[in-house]
Amino acid sequence: MSTASTHPTTADRRPGGAAVSPGTAGPGRPAPRRTEPRRPPFWAAVGTVAAREMKVKGTSKPFIITTLLLVAAALAATLLVPRLGDLFAGDGTSVGVVEQTAPAVVALGEDYDARTLGSAEEARAAVERGDVEAAVLPSADAPGGLEVLAMTDVPTSLVQALSVSPAVELLDPSAPNPMLRYFIAFGFGLVFFMAAITFGQQIAVSVIEEKQSRIVEILLAAVPARAMMAGKVLGNAAMAILQVALIAGALLLGLQINGDVLPLDGLGVPILWFVLMFSIGFVMIAALYAAAASMVSRQEDIGSTSMPVMMMIMLPYFGVIFFNDNPDALRIMSFIPFSAPVAVPLRIYLEQGQMWEHVLALVILVVSTALAIWLAAAIYERSILRTGKALTWRQALQRQG
Repeated sequence: MSTASTHPTTADRRPGGAAVSPGTAGPGRPAPRRTEPRRPPFWAAVGTVAAREMKVKGTSKPFIITTLLLVAAALAATLLVPRLGDLFAGDGTSVGVVEQTAPAVVALGEDYDARTLGSAEEARAAVERGDVEAAVLPSADAPGGLEVLAMTDVPTSLVQALSVSPAVELLDPSAPNPMLRYFIAFGFGLVFFMAAITFGQQIAVSVIEEKQSRIVEILLAAVPARAMMAGKVLGNAAMAILQVALIAGALLLGLQINGDVLPLDGLGVPILWFVLMFSIGFVMIAALYAAAASMVSRQEDIGSTSMPVMMMIMLPYFGVIFFNDNPDALRIMSFIPFSAPVAVPLRIYLEQGQMWEHVLALVILVVSTALAIWLAAAIYERSILRTGKALTWRQALQRQG
């Protein structure tokens, strides 16, 4: 039986005949070292991930179309809608008058087109022919000395305009109209609700897709888990803030152009506060959505973990609708992080509270956002590679302990 030679081969000898074991270096040549790929610094990795998220979102057709539609709707609401009455109003209500009643109708303004006729009989005939919608004639028996003629329907607006009304003194003339206050509260709440839900769900879907396709395993080899979550949150937050800022800019532009028609004086500062508070609050919501998505492995399960976050988003939406006329409720909601982005701008518009209260609400929101990011990052780091049954929030928090 032949045996393998134990003598070193030519390839295993140093020059000069000395044997060299395989894998060792020769004289003057250090042994090769295996070098691990160096990860980029934390904030550099965050910037890379954020830039990628912004690029994907910015080139997305749904995002572009939605943004353009929302900006167009904001411009239409402030430019076109207030002028619809002028477009369809025509030349005003035609009213036949005689010499004695002409001054009373002319004093009503451009809403009534006074047409002077020669006598009461001519005015009556003009109404019967349909040349005028109504006629105002002198009458000694009628209150105010005026009589209104019409064919079939009572011209209510004309009668009310000619009626003698008592003098009215408003003790608080600057108080906002209740209906206007409701629509402003509804607008702030709706923008916050829609933006938070839309972008939060998109963050959650992105996390789950990367987890299902195992792309996240490749990404985590080059980027720390906390940096990847922070980049996703900041990238999507930047695009959400951009969208809200464009809508706010469209509203402010419309208010500037159409200020003589819209009774919305003093709304500019509340809108700027809303953009500031939304920018901070959305980062908190986005971080929680990312954490919720990391606890599941299938998109079908995201509803169970994201429901608490969604309920927190719905709080300001319904809160400002039901309690927009309750100063105490608005004050409480301004110090709750999830409702502060809506309650604080509304309180500023209604001139409720002192400036220190608004600043304190902002500080509370900033601190709460920082705590939420820290908690979400811990959950994300430990759950992103986990597969199988979805975790609950209690289980995810226990895993941190």
